[in-house]
Amino acid sequence: MKILRAADYRRMPWKNGKGETTEIAVFPDGAGLDDFAWRVSMADVVEDGPFSTFPDIDRTLSVLQGEGIELAVSGQEEVRLDRDSEPFSFPADTHTGAKLIDGPITDLNVMTRRGAFRHTVRHGSLDDLGNLDSEVNLLLCHEGELEMMIGGEPVELKAMDAVLLPCRVRVDIGGSLSASIFIVGFDPIDPDSERN
Repeated sequence: MKILRAADYRRMPWKNGKGETTEIAVFPDGAGLDDFAWRVSMADVVEDGPFSTFPDIDRTLSVLQGEGIELAVSGQEEVRLDRDSEPFSFPADTHTGAKLIDGPITDLNVMTRRGAFRHTVRHGSLDDLGNLDSEVNLLLCHEGELEMMIGGEPVELKAMDAVLLPCRVRVDIGGSLSASIFIVGFDPIDPDSERN
């Protein structure tokens, strides 16, 4: 288990230099934008324009704050995302343009290197927690506060704090039932199984 506090997240420029990203977690530790296996980050989108391109990366986007965004992913129908939308997955190496609906937003980005890891992203309340059955799980407290017992240890998360967990750890939830959370799961891909 590793607790990640919002005040400690690393800030850095976008890959295309047109904004700033806040890194919540990355694997392996210390990996950069060109060599991560998986990455979870937030970004402030303040103007219309293209998204950064990441070769061989799959990406899932969710809106954390703001009115929303329209995404034009090459080869797909345009998608409109807001805070109530399901997380949207698309290839990060495909040209993607973004248009803000009504002012800036903050989004959540989850990315995995294709052929190395796959990921899932769920958004909801504590009632939606369900099983943490991925090899690595990240819980992000989006809004409100979370009080949990994880493997017998008390953990408290405030808004935008997160915790990294292995699979099959026992999580007992307390605190505000109205808290909004994101549950991100990462699983390694066996190259041999992918070829069969």
